[in-house]
Amino acid sequence: MSIRRTSPYIWATWLPKLLTGEQSCEWAVWVKAHYQDLPRQLTDFNQAEWLMKHTALLNAQKAKWEQQGHAVYVEGQNAFRLQGQSATLGGKPDLVVGRREDALVIDAKTGRDRPWHIVQVMIYMYALPLALPRYQGVAMTGEVAYPTHTIPVPAESLTDQFVQDLGSLIRRMADERPVNRVPSSMECRFCDISAEVCPERMEHDAVREEAATSDF
Repeated sequence: MSIRRTSPYIWATWLPKLLTGEQSCEWAVWVKAHYQDLPRQLTDFNQAEWLMKHTALLNAQKAKWEQQGHAVYVEGQNAFRLQGQSATLGGKPDLVVGRREDALVIDAKTGRDRPWHIVQVMIYMYALPLALPRYQGVAMTGEVAYPTHTIPVPAESLTDQFVQDLGSLIRRMADERPVNRVPSSMECRFCDISAEVCPERMEHDAVREEAATSDF
């Protein structure tokens, strides 16, 4: 049974796809920000297999940096709750490497490159110095680690415009007024909000509108 939160709580991983436009339905995040213990949609996603691959990649990255003599903080050690005026932003970065010149935030991804992976790291780079005392005043850089390569996220990525866009999105998600749903077979395909909570949910195999033309 879903429970109304006493105040909006937003998990950092809910935001990157909205910021990059890879997800359009803000309502799916809004409802999770305001309610907990929501009924979830069953999927064919193999979570056990993903967890094993992710853990192996994470451990490989941890070992790599430790062999270079750096302190490495893992998952729960990086957990944060950043209290804003409208909502609380929470997160748990995979790895943070303490280097002499900066702190490197690493997120491990087992799939193919996606723009939102970089944005997720940018959110961590923004939040960690504000939320955890050991990173206050520390220069933050980032990296997305894939099984075959890495993508750097330089400190310069964290622009004033990014912070403004992030803050604007969080405030919209924290507003008491629900945002609009944007249901479609593609949008709903990977959404974990069940039809019990969202009656407008569309299944991926729903019949799509088709038309014909002689123009091409």
